Amino acid sequence: MAPPVMGTREVADRLGVSRQYVLRLLRDDPTFPRPIAELSAGLIWNTDDIESYANRRERRRPDT
Repeated sequence: MAPPVMGTREVADRLGVSRQYVLRLLRDDPTFPRPIAELSAGLIWNTDDIESYANRRERRRPDT
């Protein structure tokens, strides 16, 4: 079972991108989930929100 929250590194790993790209998505993609908190350790997202985004993103990719 996945933890209920994810930090930037976990989000990046789930999406297969760099941490910097996660921040770019946050800035530039209006469909990217907003963090639920900003702690001294960094931004925190709800895991379910990231999973939903990842699933939508994977469905949009053309078949290779």
